[in-house]
Parts: sequence; C-alpha cells; structure tokens
Amino acid sequence: MAIKFDTRYPSIDDLRTRAQKKIPKFAFEYLDGGCNEDVNLIRNTSELRDVQLKPNYLRAHHGSTLKTKLFGVEYDAPFGIAPVGLQGLMWPNAPEILAKAAFEHNIPFILSTVTTTSIERASELTEGKAWFQLYHPTENSLRDDILKRAEAAECPVLVILCDVPTFGFRPRDIRNGLAMPPKMNISNILQAFGRPDWALQTLKYGQPNFATLKPYMPKGLDLKQLGKFMDQTFSGRLNEEKIKPIRDMWKGKLVLKGVASEYDAEEAIRLGIDGIIVSNHGGRQLDAGESTIKPLTTIAEKYGDQIEVMMDSGIRSGPDVARAMASGAKFTFMGRSFMYGVSALGKKGGDHTISLLKTELQQVMEQLCCEKTTDFPYHLVR
Repeated sequence: MAIKFDTRYPSIDDLRTRAQKKIPKFAFEYLDGGCNEDVNLIRNTSELRDVQLKPNYLRAHHGSTLKTKLFGVEYDAPFGIAPVGLQGLMWPNAPEILAKAAFEHNIPFILSTVTTTSIERASELTEGKAWFQLYHPTENSLRDDILKRAEAAECPVLVILCDVPTFGFRPRDIRNGLAMPPKMNISNILQAFGRPDWALQTLKYGQPNFATLKPYMPKGLDLKQLGKFMDQTFSGRLNEEKIKPIRDMWKGKLVLKGVASEYDAEEAIRLGIDGIIVSNHGGRQLDAGESTIKPLTTIAEKYGDQIEVMMDSGIRSGPDVARAMASGAKFTFMGRSFMYGVSALGKKGGDHTISLLKTELQQVMEQLCCEKTTDFPYHLVR
C-alpha cells in the first residue's frame, strides 16, 4: 500500500501531540476539551472502540473501494470534515486549508456559521461543493438572508444544529477567557508569544473573526460587545416551528445534526429532513449523555431505510470509521482530527490527515475482505 502522508505523523494521536506543541494552550484546550469533567468526551471514543469487526480471510476478494454515495453524490471516502467554530483561532486560515483539501480529495466539508471564513469563500474554494451548518438566528430576517447567501453560493446541503439549546459548560474555556465574552488576558498573550509560528501566521492572516456574520455586526465591537451580540443574535433551541420554514425555503438537501434519541429521529423524518447526523457535539454539550455509538446503533437499525443516518463525535481513525459504519452509519464526520492535523502541520495538515485516514481505512477493508463501504455491517461482531 503506497503511503502518501508524512510518515513522521502516522496517527491522529501523533498529530494531536504535535498540535499541542505548536499552538497556544488556550487554543489547544478550546479544541481538545469537552464539557464539565470530560466524561462523555472520553466515552465517545472508548465505547466506539468496543465495537469489533470480523474478517473473512478465505473468501474471494476483488479489491476494496472507499467510494461512497451520499445524497446522489459519489465521494472518494465515507468521511467528511465536520463543522468547527473559531477554526482560525486554533490555526490561522484553517477553514480555507481544510476546504481546499476536502475539494481535492472529493470529500464533504461543512462550514460552521461561527467559523472564520465566509460562505462565499468556502464555496469559491470548493466550486460550490461546501456544505453549510446554520446556527439558528433569533430574527427570521437574518435567517432568510443567510439562507439566500448559502443558496447563491450553490451550497448543496444545509445542516441545522439541534444540540446547542445552551452553551456547554466548559471549565477550561472559562479559565482561559474563551467563554462569551472572550478576552485576551496576560496569560493568553504570554502563551501566544511562546508559539512563534502560530503568532506569525496570525499576524499574516489577521485576528480571526466570524466572517459569515461580519455583514450583520456593528463596526468596532469590542470583545465584550461581541459576546452580547452573539447572545442576542442566535437562539440554539430548534423545534417544529423553526424547522418548517427552513424546510419550505431550502430546496437542497437538509440535514439535522445533533440527534441522540429515537424521538428526534422520528421528528426529523416527519418534518421531511433528508438526513441526520447522530452526534453529541464531540462531548462538548452534555457530559451525562450517552456516547454517540449507543444511539447510532438503535437509530440506524430502526430508521436507516427512511433517512440517511450519519455519525460524528469520537471518531479518530480509519478503524473508527469502519466501526461506525459497521454499526449502521451511512457516512461519518470528524472535527478534532482534522484540526489536530492543521494545527500540527499548517497548510499541509488537511491533505496529510485525509490521506492518513484513507490509508488506514483502506487497510481495514482489505483485511476484512470488505469490498464496498456498504458491506461493513456484514462484518460486525454482534
């Protein structure tokens, strides 16, 4: 098997270790941490790795392909880049690096409302293939304008988020001043000076800002006013009253992210949503909740023939992608893994991480005698 990535960093854990040395502590802890005591953050990966797969060594094998169809589009691998807020805080220009890499590797890239490049720029970099995740605004006029921009940018898939009715309680971010309103204290400034590559890149690309939201923000906001603006502008709790107008307006595919129960899966189907991402926001919202693999298994078995069931949260490797797909996911997404890659390797990080994950997953498929990604469930040890 030809290796197409930097062999100094042959795992996501290697990238995480490198990233921790490359970026300031406050930025790394924002990326790396969960909420409260990190119980569900840890459980996400550990319980996913309890899933076991069964190989068939003597069966005739004609080769394995990672190509996977989703919403009528054939992607080159069954994983994509999940939306992550404030990406430019962790590594300057990170969303553009990842959008370009996703386009070149033909996998989905989802842009967050609260990341640091705009809908239009992401569309330009991906020739209209970038997906967009909407944080629900409090004002319908703002919602409608953002949706019109996403449509004009030819965004094929809109993702709406249901698992942020409140901001997660994240002790690290509170200590670091990255709760709303964020602030750069003396400790953070000293940390930045200790990471010269990060500091130079930040000087080059400028202080990160919410690029998609810039047209709606009063000029000259200080950080305290920015926090107040965000609190007043977005209402995270979704319900039928908010989803129906979006479904009526949006002509492309509509995905609900953050589903963690059969009830929400049934509601998504009833409201005409095209796909769901079973997710617990990477363990950043409800520390007392289930790991993502637990509801995925039930939801996929019960509703997988009625709606596209996808998964994120806790996936860190090619074998993890295989475990999730064997458990019923039609597609998977990762956030931290790609941000570790970019934080570690800068502009080479997106390409490296995608190549690494493809190589790992290809090896798993060949080992199992699994020819297509849709065959993974046949290899699940029940």
